[in-house]
Amino acid sequence: MEPEVKQEAGSPGYSAENVNVTISTDDSGTLTNYSSTDASNEQWRQIGEKVSAFLSDLPDYLTDFFGEYKRPIVTVGLIFGAIVAVKLLLAILDAINDIPLLSPLFELVGMGYAAWFVYRYLWKASNRQELGRDFNALKEQVLGKFD
Repeated sequence: MEPEVKQEAGSPGYSAENVNVTISTDDSGTLTNYSSTDASNEQWRQIGEKVSAFLSDLPDYLTDFFGEYKRPIVTVGLIFGAIVAVKLLLAILDAINDIPLLSPLFELVGMGYAAWFVYRYLWKASNRQELGRDFNALKEQVLGKFD
C-alpha cells in the first residue's frame, strides 16, 4: 500500500480543472413522505394500551393470587413479623444493658420477683392448687373449653 499524496494548489505538478456538475429535474420521481415519528407514535400508543390494560386488570390478578395463596402468604408474613419483633426486642434490651447500673438493677428485680412468686404460689399446697386453677381458667379463655 502506498500512501496517498494530495497536491495543493500552487505546488509543482498540480493542475486545476474546472468541473461542472449539472442536475436535471426533468426526470423527477415521486417520493413517499414517510415520517419516523408516525411509527414511533404508533409504538408508544401500543405500549400505552398494553400498560393500561395490565394496570386495569391488576386488582383482579392480585385478588386471584392472594385467594390462591392466602395461607402461605399469611404464614410467611407472621414468620417475618416474628423475626422482626425478636430482633427489635433484642436491640432494645442490648441498648438498655449498655446503660451503667441498669443491668444489675434488672437482675435484682428479677430475682426479687422470682422469690415472691415461689413464696406466693409454690410454697404451700393450697397456693399451688390456686395457681393450677388460675392457669386452667386462663387456658380455657385462650384456647376455649374442651369437653
